[in-house]
Amino acid sequence: MINSNSAPLGMAVTPHHLASESALAILRKGGNAIEAMVAAAAAIAVVYPHMNGLGGDGFWLIVPPQGDPLAIDASGAAGSLATLALYAGEQRIPHRGPKAALTVAGTVGGWQEALAYAAELGGKPLPLSSLLADAIRYAADGIPVTASQEAATRSKRHELADLEHFAQIFLPRGEIPRCGQRFCQPKLAETLITLAEQGLDSFYRGELAQRMAADMALLGMPLTAQDLATYRPRRRTPLRLAHQQGEVFNLTPPTQGLVSLAILGLADRLPLARQSEGATVHAIVEATKLAFGLRDRHITDPAHMTQDPQALLEADRLDLLARQIDGERAADWGNGKGPGDTVWMGVMDSSGLAVSFIQSIYHEFGSGVVLPNSGVLWQNRGASFSLDAGHLLALAPGKQPFHTLNPAAARLYDGRTLVYGAMGGDGQPQTQAAVFIRHVVQGLPLQQAISAPRWLLGRTWGDSSDSLKLESRFGAETIDYLRQRGHQVELLPDFSEAVGHAGAIVRHTNGMLEGAFDPRSNGSAAGF
Repeated sequence: MINSNSAPLGMAVTPHHLASESALAILRKGGNAIEAMVAAAAAIAVVYPHMNGLGGDGFWLIVPPQGDPLAIDASGAAGSLATLALYAGEQRIPHRGPKAALTVAGTVGGWQEALAYAAELGGKPLPLSSLLADAIRYAADGIPVTASQEAATRSKRHELADLEHFAQIFLPRGEIPRCGQRFCQPKLAETLITLAEQGLDSFYRGELAQRMAADMALLGMPLTAQDLATYRPRRRTPLRLAHQQGEVFNLTPPTQGLVSLAILGLADRLPLARQSEGATVHAIVEATKLAFGLRDRHITDPAHMTQDPQALLEADRLDLLARQIDGERAADWGNGKGPGDTVWMGVMDSSGLAVSFIQSIYHEFGSGVVLPNSGVLWQNRGASFSLDAGHLLALAPGKQPFHTLNPAAARLYDGRTLVYGAMGGDGQPQTQAAVFIRHVVQGLPLQQAISAPRWLLGRTWGDSSDSLKLESRFGAETIDYLRQRGHQVELLPDFSEAVGHAGAIVRHTNGMLEGAFDPRSNGSAAGF
């Protein structure tokens, strides 16, 4: 699809069309963008279970019609039993199994906090039962398996098949659910019904929380009922970048929102408006390397940081850093953080309220640990901790892990408002830069900016190479240009999930809403 979709009253963009429709249904009922996003978040937790779920984390970037944007950090900390001693003798935290499921899941708490903020904005709230209705039905009655879920199950089966409760749901009768087959999650449906009836807080405090904590203890997870009970999401002031085209917003640490803004800030100091495709990719990749350096030196749990991240985006600092970019030669760099599966979603309503949102369980299927009495698949975000006590990301009970997640938004000087984002670990800031620069700086139409071939500097799943990976739709001239400048280029399939699922919504100055989704996903841009 090359043409974007436009509508006057509401727009939702998600990587699964059923989630887009759930959001749209709430907007049609008079709900606001935040309520619509909760409905989409609940639905996509069911229909894209390999990429996100109730057992994961979330981050919100909310841009009201007037006034300052608000960020919500809905990520959980390491459990009280997650000590270095627990992992004694291991080189790193495992990616699968109970010891990988070591951080509190913040997603549901984020929904609750976002709805509380929506109530502060005014208006009559819709009942929680309406917001969760689609998710409940999809979990209970089933949804058609996507090709993405089938592929993820097939590629990760060897890592997950021995996890009993995972296999019962995601490998029924020992078989990989095929694309188009009906896929049901009855226990998860019961959990969603409980949340609708007893409130979102019951995920952390109450009978549901006690049942989940009992499962955690039985499975050997380093989390307790007290860890759940003490969890609270945090409201944050977003990071800001002063760009020639407007003001760009992103999330504070422990996310890598700083990286996304730094790439745009560095690229803003280069003459990209009329550059060739090869020169544009080279410039963004070189800016990415420098931004990753900032990340690896500074970003951790904000309570443990010694550097103000906003100060790293000051003009003089970016000026100095940008001088290191060689337009004719690729710089050496270290190692990336690797891939990560996530969903980005955006919603705008007729009042001017806009939401950029990310929800994730980190690796495909997270830790692979399913709590048997709730059907909740738990994340493995804590795998980003280090077992080196002297490391910036050293594991400690109550410490937040590093997050690749970072939803983005911008208020442009021409009067437009933009929300945008992508999934994909190291690829998130790179894809954000590609979308923003192509559309805002170079003037490419919105859907074309997302559909156009993309790249990934770093590793894909099961790959030890930190090469520059390009979708093979790039022209030979661009590929040759990059190789001539010293980039180690590898080619990906034409529309590869390795470069993430991107999306964007623009509010134009006449109030019209324009949405674009990623053809690499099962998504849609749905409006009315």
